[in-house]
Amino acid sequence: MTSASIADLRPAAPAASAKAGASDAAAASLGSPVTGDLPWPALLALGAATTVMVTAELLPTAVLEPMGAGLGVGEARIGQLVGLWALTVVVVSLPLVRVTARWRRRNLLLVGLLVLALSAAGTALAPSYGAAAAARLLGAAAVGVLWATANAHVAELVPDELLGRAVAVVLGGATLGMVLGTPAGRLLADLLGWRGAFWVLAGAAVVGAAAVRATVPDLPRRSPLVDPAGDGARTPLGPIVRTVVLVAVVLAGHFGTYTFITRLAEGTGDALPGGISALLLVFGLASAAGVALAGRATRAHALVIAAAVTAAAVAAMALADRAWLGLAVVVVWGVASGALPPLAQTGILRAAGTQHRDLAATLIPVVFNGGIAVGATLAAGLVRAGGIGALPLAAAAVVTAGTLGLARGS
Repeated sequence: MTSASIADLRPAAPAASAKAGASDAAAASLGSPVTGDLPWPALLALGAATTVMVTAELLPTAVLEPMGAGLGVGEARIGQLVGLWALTVVVVSLPLVRVTARWRRRNLLLVGLLVLALSAAGTALAPSYGAAAAARLLGAAAVGVLWATANAHVAELVPDELLGRAVAVVLGGATLGMVLGTPAGRLLADLLGWRGAFWVLAGAAVVGAAAVRATVPDLPRRSPLVDPAGDGARTPLGPIVRTVVLVAVVLAGHFGTYTFITRLAEGTGDALPGGISALLLVFGLASAAGVALAGRATRAHALVIAAAVTAAAVAAMALADRAWLGLAVVVVWGVASGALPPLAQTGILRAAGTQHRDLAATLIPVVFNGGIAVGATLAAGLVRAGGIGALPLAAAAVVTAGTLGLARGS
């Protein structure tokens, strides 16, 4: 897709029609600026909600041993709860968003966060592994709708020229969930037990719902999931789907490698004070820097550049067991891969315009969770067949293929 075609797909300017003007006036009256600065309170509330969502997804990884002991299963089965979560998001997001297409988005955010709280409470109370898995399925379904709704709502809170910055602010919360959510969950489990950690998560989801209720404008929908006029020719779906598929390829290579970062970077971790935990913290902080840089990126090829650097860094992970060289590779990889999600999400939402915004917003969590599930599964199979040394170059080839496709369409 050329940059000109992307520009053609962007939402019409406020002066384009009386209807658009009325919508912008309504948004302004609700506290959402149509020009100028970002609506910080609303974006920070949505960012806090994404922190809770990511923490909910990854919390079982922080409490593998005590949760497994409490439910009478092995650590591997507790780890499977994360994969099951990702798979559920992939499968149910689009159907649930279609079912709730007539709901106002803020109401969906509130209900989704409260259902997530219920899921966390159900997990805390679960008497068996099956009950815990069922509670987790409920939470994953809620998060699929939450991601889709938050993505679409952010795009309507700000004008197009501020979309990249707004997306970066909200996704900063997701990065915070990855960097701090897991260690905080482990700390709470050590203090309160694993069930106590899930109770705290439930409370955080309720607080997040209250913050959304207090700060996020209740804007009317301007973008139906399916164009009621049937005029899909003006905004073809093909280029949007193509971009989503290529981003999924890039993410599969990245997440597949990240799944085994502790194995690939053992030498580097041993050289750091704090070991592998310190290495993961470095990666998380570098990812946060990448999110911040993505929010200020203005070049049309920023996504391609981030993907290309990610491919190079993934390939260089073959050298990551060499202490300080490995640390440099991990930092570069963290920055580049941290920039990928906001840049990809911004590009997809802009390409969709208002006509297909709900559909594009729904595809975003599907592609990210699909990338996690597929990448981790393929990487595990490759490591079993060829050893850990076979992973970096193979994964880099996958990321490179996706990058070349994105470059041809940009």
